[in-house]
Amino acid sequence: MKALFYKIILLLLKNYNRFYFRRIRIYGQENIPKKGGVIFSPNHQGAFLDPLLVGTSCGSKVTSLTRSDVFGGPFQWFLDALKMLPVYRIRDGYSSLRKNAAIFDRCHQILGKGDHMMMFSEGSHHNEYYLQRLSKGSSRLALEAQEKFPDSTIYIVPVGINYSHHQLPWQEVHLVYGNPILVGGFLETYRENSSATINQLREVLKREMKACLWLPENEEHYLQKKKYINLENTKLGFYKLREQLLLDPKQLKTIENKGSIGQFWISLFSLPNLLPLIGIRKVVKLFPDIVFHNSIKYMAGLFMFAFWWKILIFSGTYIYGISTGIGLFIGSLFFLYLRQMLISKYKSN
Repeated sequence: MKALFYKIILLLLKNYNRFYFRRIRIYGQENIPKKGGVIFSPNHQGAFLDPLLVGTSCGSKVTSLTRSDVFGGPFQWFLDALKMLPVYRIRDGYSSLRKNAAIFDRCHQILGKGDHMMMFSEGSHHNEYYLQRLSKGSSRLALEAQEKFPDSTIYIVPVGINYSHHQLPWQEVHLVYGNPILVGGFLETYRENSSATINQLREVLKREMKACLWLPENEEHYLQKKKYINLENTKLGFYKLREQLLLDPKQLKTIENKGSIGQFWISLFSLPNLLPLIGIRKVVKLFPDIVFHNSIKYMAGLFMFAFWWKILIFSGTYIYGISTGIGLFIGSLFFLYLRQMLISKYKSN
């Protein structure tokens, strides 16, 4: 039952991604090893949008390590079905850290038998394009699994998730799978000096993850370059835009603020979908951490707009006929599209 649920959710989200995002461009899928255990190591700029994007694009079932405070209660069955495992942090209490031993042992087994996992190597999620300091977690886990299963082939695959805007729907996402890192190549030195080898693998992973990002460094001109990441410039593709940002960003386009004129048309095109838009806004306000906002819009929109469109279709059909119901649905969709196009045109990072 859980396996069937996983497949249904994966199919649903794959199709919903085409609606929520203007375009998802995927680079380097050929870098994902066909055989062997894999730890996908993405950057973490989009809360739970990040694992959804990797999980729906990597071409395999993925077990994800997730913060422990979301586990337990009525949703535990669903978390298990979605192949999520809890990881305990110091903030959860020192006594809770002991539970990690059993979790990590399961991870070693998963990698040893050639299955795939996902682990965020940055310390926490954030709202910037550059790579944050990496923890030792993924490097340590990979090396421990390789030592426990020396005959198995295990990789860490760096992943770059690049959003054209961090908080808005109907944006582009450029998802980059980088060069796989063969963990077995570090095994001999790990047996001699585990601490130094974990740091060495982490440095290699950091270098390869930076190669998958538009703006990998928080350098002197970062804030200025950040302004050039928008829908106009992402049309160039990941590698061309990355090159321009690093070498000569002034040749790129910026988004002009149209002020009250743009806001008037955005408000006007919002009217046919006012109720679900207000509902989504109220839900978003429940989460003070801005990094969650796009993820909340993603999930709330999935349910609220589906419900809203059912109301339009059924009410229109009941009062005037099926053609009216379908017309209301198409009109709502059309005005939502226009609204999102204007927001994307007039709002920048």
